[in-house]
Amino acid sequence: MHHSPLNPAEFEFLEDTLLKYGDDHSVLNLAELDGFCTALVSGPTQVDIAEWFPAIWGGQNPDWQSPEECKRFIELSVRHLNAIATALASAPTHFAPRFEETEHQDRPLVLAEEWCFGYLRAMAVSNWPELPAPQAAQLQAIISCAEQDNFELPADLDLAQHRQAVADVEQAARGLHDYWLAQR
Repeated sequence: MHHSPLNPAEFEFLEDTLLKYGDDHSVLNLAELDGFCTALVSGPTQVDIAEWFPAIWGGQNPDWQSPEECKRFIELSVRHLNAIATALASAPTHFAPRFEETEHQDRPLVLAEEWCFGYLRAMAVSNWPELPAPQAAQLQAIISCAEQDNFELPADLDLAQHRQAVADVEQAARGLHDYWLAQR
């Protein structure tokens, strides 16, 4: 099993493929795919590719231009998933979600919303059971972030509060992975 992180060209292929075949019901970008993969490797049970792969595409696999294109997308997705699993299991402090970045009032700003969408999509595929209160609170950080509408950031955005919410999402992802890992 290949666990090495993807290089920029491989991430670009994934992004281009998501844009090429995606629609309103599918994973649309790398941040969302990263959140999706993170939840898959963090959940209570292993989910078969036959279940999670169609979920990337909203339940309907694309009409691939070629079998090679599909094979490459699958191989890179699985490798990315394995790299996340390895980072979370062996070096969780080095785990870094691939959040989106934008500018707000001429300053860089990290957005976790799309990542959280992907995380919640994979939780549904994985059929996560109800969580104990501490883990439910961690999950709420992800749910709350997914509910934000960051398509147009308000001029009066509280930057400190926003940055804390993003940090809380990252901590929640680590905590939920650790919880389920201990249960398996």
